[in-house]
Amino acid sequence: QRVYMVGKANAVFEDLSVTLRQLRNRLFQDSSILSSLPLNSLSRNNEVDLLFLSELQVLHDIASLLSRHKHLAKDHSPDLYSLELSGLEEVGKRYGEDSQQFKDASQILVDSLQKFADEMFNLYGGNAVVEVVAVKEFNSPLSRKTRSILQASQSEKENPYNLAYPYNYDYSVIFNIVLWMMIGLALAVIVISYNLWNMDPGYDSIIYRMTNQKIRMD
Repeated sequence: QRVYMVGKANAVFEDLSVTLRQLRNRLFQDSSILSSLPLNSLSRNNEVDLLFLSELQVLHDIASLLSRHKHLAKDHSPDLYSLELSGLEEVGKRYGEDSQQFKDASQILVDSLQKFADEMFNLYGGNAVVEVVAVKEFNSPLSRKTRSILQASQSEKENPYNLAYPYNYDYSVIFNIVLWMMIGLALAVIVISYNLWNMDPGYDSIIYRMTNQKIRMD
């Protein structure tokens, strides 16, 4: 499933398309956004383009359902719509971020988000906050890089802020284990050394006791 709905308004949004097949069929209906959006370099026959356009179709359908059920926007309980759009990233992976398809998709997404925000402001009478956060996905794992003296000038340009190496989540656990183990060993050495320094060989050591008894017997 592509769309997940959580909340008390599920009955209102039951008509939303949720699977990829439903989203594809929704795009080719007469009232879809394909009839109003300028696709430019995007294609209706490409799965990546259709995935991107299907997310915009969900935005349009949410606003349309709210316009038909305005009582949801007029009640006293706050409403939260959390939407994650990943179609633009797929377009960038498919064509490249320097391609015309990616530029056209970015402009279409900006226009669609602006239209969605305006419709939300109108439905909620201006009592709405729309926030857009762009998150860059990092697929490459973290790795420690070594450098030589010949690479010093080049690495300084790559890391001008002298940032530290990013530690993993086990760093604090390992640090505490090593720290308290060292403190415990140091305290043990101090206590043992103090007791040995102040020990009376004639009374505290079993070796000297047995030796004294043997001397007396002799």
